[in-house]
Parts: sequence; C-alpha cells; structure tokens
Amino acid sequence: MSAPWVAQGTLVAGGKTLEYACFGPAPSEAPTLVLLHEGLGCIALWRGFPQALAEATGMGVFVYSRAGYGRSDPADLPRRLDYMPIEATEVLPEVLDAAGIQRCVLVGHSDGATIAAIYAGSVADYRVRAIVLMAPHFFTEEMGLAEIANAKVAFETGDLRERLGKYHADPDNTFRGWNDSWLHPGFKAWNVADVIDHWRIPALAIQGRQDQYGTLAQIEEIETRAYSPVETLVLDDCRHAPFLDQPEAVTNGIRDFCARLMKIEAAGPVGA
Repeated sequence: MSAPWVAQGTLVAGGKTLEYACFGPAPSEAPTLVLLHEGLGCIALWRGFPQALAEATGMGVFVYSRAGYGRSDPADLPRRLDYMPIEATEVLPEVLDAAGIQRCVLVGHSDGATIAAIYAGSVADYRVRAIVLMAPHFFTEEMGLAEIANAKVAFETGDLRERLGKYHADPDNTFRGWNDSWLHPGFKAWNVADVIDHWRIPALAIQGRQDQYGTLAQIEEIETRAYSPVETLVLDDCRHAPFLDQPEAVTNGIRDFCARLMKIEAAGPVGA
C-alpha cells in the first residue's frame, strides 16, 4: 500500500489562488472524494469530516476553499447572481485539472452541493463518476431566505463577523459574497433544477428533516426529475449540516454508496 497522501498547499483556478488540503491515497492510487463547501464554509470548517471519510472509504479526499473563503484569494464583489454555475462550469474543471484528479465523486454541501449538481448536469467529464449532495439548493424557499436575512442581522449586530474571522482571512468578503447574492431581489426567482434532467451518473442526496435553510422539496425535486440512479438519506435530529449533526450516519452512508459504485465499476460493462 502506498503512503497516505496528506498535503496542503495552493493552486490557481478561475484566476485566483486557492488553498487546498488532501487526505488518504493519491489520485493515481484510488478514486478521490472532492469536497465542495457551503456558502460560509472553507477547508477548516469541514473539521474532522475529510479525514473520517478517507479512513471510512479508503479513497482520497481533496478539499479546497473557493475564492472569498478561508485563506484563498478574496472574491470579486458584488458576485454575479449566477455565481454557482460559474463556479461549477468555469472554476471547478480547473481545480480538478490542477489537483491531478483522475476518478472522483463530488461531495457538496449547501452551495457546494448545488455546484456539484450543476457540474454533473452541465459538464461532460468522465472523471466524475457520481455526486453526493448534502442539503442542496435548486430553488429559493421563503423559510431559507428568512434565515439568510437573520444571518445578516447576526453579522451586522452580533458576533457572527468575529466568529467567521477565525476561519476566513476576509470575513466581510466571505459574508457579503454569499449574503448579498441570496438577498438580492433578483435572486428570488433563481432556479437551477433543470440541471437534474441532464445527470447521467448516480447521486446520493442527504437532507436533515430540521434543515433551517431548505425543505424536503429540494430532495423531492431530485426524485421527480432524475433519470439516473438516485439514493436518498433523510436524517432525523439534523439541521443544515448533516456531516456535523449526524456524522456517523453521513460517513457510513457515503462509504456504502461509494462501495456500491466501485463494485459496479469493477464488474465492468455487461458482456465485457
């Protein structure tokens, strides 16, 4: 067995220098789980989840902070309202190339799940064998927008700015890039659910029943529209961050999903 692939550094994608970290086998040794963080996330805010995934699956785990997050370059503000399709179709391919990814599963959370979903439905990339979507957004919901408005109050009058400053080099850039976009009047009509129609790879969708930013309507949209195989994992006692609220269930769910995927791939085409 090769030595564990444990490294951190920077790469350039989308004209920005982005921080990354990786765990487990190198891309040349095993498939890679590529983690895409939420709208206020970064490498550090995945906490112990990447290492746990590497240990549970035996796969490599690659995680990076998008522009405006963690120690990556700041984002250009104001963000365009189609910033998630841009991240998916323009930046993510460059990240995968720079990281030397050969076979992977995209594992996204919240905004990151939407980016993964858009990539699967928009970019023909044989390296991407499946997607795992935790708390994805395909359209806005009033309850989610209300929580985002509450976050604005917490940032401007509470301690949220200070807390974000522990993890992000420029917490104002981080927060404004996310919050201003979601609360823009033009964003209410945002809807990218049509990307589901174009998936041609398996998907695992994970959602907490108590998610404060989205309802199970997001998961139902997947079940209604997808032509490719879809598995769902709906978790009780779980809010918007399943990997934090129910880490064992999420880790085991992804492990089992990937094991089934790799078994099918190992069997090869029928008649081969």
